[in-house]
Amino acid sequence: MKIIIEEKTSKDEEDTIIIRCDTLDDSIMKLIHQLKSKDELLIGTANEKIARIRPQDVYYFESVDHKVFLYTEKDVYEIKQKLYEIEDTYQGMDYFRVSKSVILNLSKIQHLSPVLGSRLEATLLNGERIMISRQYVAALKVLLGI
Repeated sequence: MKIIIEEKTSKDEEDTIIIRCDTLDDSIMKLIHQLKSKDELLIGTANEKIARIRPQDVYYFESVDHKVFLYTEKDVYEIKQKLYEIEDTYQGMDYFRVSKSVILNLSKIQHLSPVLGSRLEATLLNGERIMISRQYVAALKVLLGI
């Protein structure tokens, strides 16, 4: 892979990224999606305060009693999006559905441990533990190359 970086000739010129490839594979699609969503912020509420959260700061999303919550390293926010909307928006990035009610940021996993019943337990960088349902374990192993 060759990377070329050029400075703009004028300040009025828009930043431009050109990707030249033989085939548009998953790794390139992931890169494109990351570039596009870099400036998008999630809006969450906690204790009557509104916060703007960067997608890369999210550890996981969880649906509880028809509400969706976003978890960061230390805080929890309620968001308006549904899990299927989040899954669609961040498809191709480091987010993976690990159960019917949780979408996990794979980059926040410290390690995985097997649990009875063919499930896995993910220990996150902040020490939290998330159970991965057995119906999602095979796809996760393929994704992680395990």
